[in-house]
Amino acid sequence: MALSKILNASVTDSTLTTTKLATPNLGRRNIIINGDMQIAQRSTSETGLGASAGYFTLDRYVMYNGGDASAGRYTMSQSTVTDLEGFSNALKIDCTTADTSIAAGEGLLLQQAIEGFNVQQLKATSTTTKAFTLSFYAKSNASRAIVTEVRTSNGTNRQACKLHTIGTSWARHTFTVSAASSMQIDNDNSSEVQINFWLHAGSTYSSGTLSATFAASNNANRAAGAGSIFASTDNTLEITGVQLEVGSQATPFEHRSYGEELALCQRYFTVLADGNRSTSEAICQGTYYTANILFHTVVLPVQMRSKPSMITANGTNYYITFANGSGDHHDAIARSGNSSKSVVEITAETNVAGTGGHACFTRIGGTSADAKCMLDAEL
Repeated sequence: MALSKILNASVTDSTLTTTKLATPNLGRRNIIINGDMQIAQRSTSETGLGASAGYFTLDRYVMYNGGDASAGRYTMSQSTVTDLEGFSNALKIDCTTADTSIAAGEGLLLQQAIEGFNVQQLKATSTTTKAFTLSFYAKSNASRAIVTEVRTSNGTNRQACKLHTIGTSWARHTFTVSAASSMQIDNDNSSEVQINFWLHAGSTYSSGTLSATFAASNNANRAAGAGSIFASTDNTLEITGVQLEVGSQATPFEHRSYGEELALCQRYFTVLADGNRSTSEAICQGTYYTANILFHTVVLPVQMRSKPSMITANGTNYYITFANGSGDHHDAIARSGNSSKSVVEITAETNVAGTGGHACFTRIGGTSADAKCMLDAEL
């Protein structure tokens, strides 16, 4: 069959019909990373959260408070999905401490920040955007109102928001943001677009009116109508299948392989070793620069967004280095200032005792469950 006929062939799906195989929506569509919640490098569950913001469990999803933290607390976890076709995991928020006295500046939002390099397809010109659609699956223990917000920053500060009612069974929710003018999205590695799910909001963020089209940033209009996950310790919310794509309708969720999704996440966060998951992970190979100083070089699996900081835990005999047939326990590792986005240098100088010039490799020592070496280049 001629190529021209193939490109004009019809493709029919229960939710998607197109007259050209070459349409952009049949290529890589989903701008969201880890939309099906399968990657959780840090942890699969963390309890007692709510006092501070941070990345706690599933990759690329950060929890933020408003100006003030609520007295409410929650568990954040990677839950198992058995009742939604095509999905095995979800991100779950489970209220463990209620707070029904909501101060004006309180807020709780789940966010994925997207770097400018990854959202250039949203642009129509240098000063306009195309229409695009956010979609996701969600369910709760009871009917629950949440607000989704698409927020742009760095280039042009705008926001668009929509109220959703989440039921007790999985359902897909969508939010289309129409094309807009006077918009700038910078082509760099900074946070240009943020996707927010508002789960709790005081009057500072909820006293205004939602706008489904891009409008000037206004805190009062960001979460109007949102309920509170902290209203009861019975409250839960699960989200999966998050997708952001160009166009005015939601297409079927784009599944990527585990390996692809992991590599996309590793641009922002990479685990070299984690004692809570394995006590024998090798961290790096290197040499004894002197008898008391170790130098290691790690070529990273992918280039990170920026030169990463290193997250580590240090303690007596947390690490062990093997060289010349013996093991040398030591207490601490650190990142060298000579590190880059692609190569990280790791040094050790505390309680190190070896022979200068010997080649070596280092791993977590013995039963040091708290020992870890993680690299962070998050937005």
